[in-house]
Amino acid sequence: MRSEHPAQAERWIAQVFSARAARSGGVVRRSRAWVAREVGQERFEAEVRRRGFHLIEAGTQLIVICHPAPIRILF
Repeated sequence: MRSEHPAQAERWIAQVFSARAARSGGVVRRSRAWVAREVGQERFEAEVRRRGFHLIEAGTQLIVICHPAPIRILF
């Protein structure tokens, strides 16, 4: 269930992607449940895609690689 207030969802997205890690090409991690509650996974995925970043799901965590360059999973 996501927040029913679009303005709150936009603020949440802005806050996540204005974090130092996101601005410097680092990694941002959020729980899948929190994303679903705050903005919805579809909206979050669309924002990651719009920015050209990479999204990885590991267990209950969503991990955003905040850099548009190709990534390689080593193992």
